[in-house]
Amino acid sequence: MHCPNCGQHQISNETKFCSRCGLPLSLVAEVLANGGFLPQLAELNKKRSIFTKKNGVVFGAFWFIFFTMLLTSIFGIAGADELAGITAVIGVFGMLMIVIGSLVLLPSSKQNLLALPQTQLPPPHGLPGGTTSGQHAALPPQQSVPVSAYSAPQPGRWRDTNDLLPTSVTEETTRLLDDQKQQ
Repeated sequence: MHCPNCGQHQISNETKFCSRCGLPLSLVAEVLANGGFLPQLAELNKKRSIFTKKNGVVFGAFWFIFFTMLLTSIFGIAGADELAGITAVIGVFGMLMIVIGSLVLLPSSKQNLLALPQTQLPPPHGLPGGTTSGQHAALPPQQSVPVSAYSAPQPGRWRDTNDLLPTSVTEETTRLLDDQKQQ
């Protein structure tokens, strides 16, 4: 597999990031594993049902307006007082049953943002349509410190660092014996 951003050949198809530019490659590996398409996109394009919580609440509001306000007024003007009362009761209690039933039983019309695949992320830096501000860059720019920023330690403040090196037991014993002979 090659990185689509910089063309760097990757060691394995399971590599998560490009070793040269840092581009996330998990989506590229998934596209390659599925023959060039993402199964998550097919799920996003499925035809959605009209029976959702939002549509149920809207239908309940129209039910209330139609029965309680419109039909009750018409029957009241026509002189059918019992029928006007019945339509008002059907409008109020029918609306309550529709709204409560839709909120409890119907699926949500919102997309679950946590369940969306990574295809919803903006394209990384350097790709067509990507940002050029560098906010998605995987690695920071290389930093260096000039040699002139370093200075030698003050005279008399040197430390012998040879004692920090790991030595074998034989060498350490020989050094101690040599030190005793010199004394």
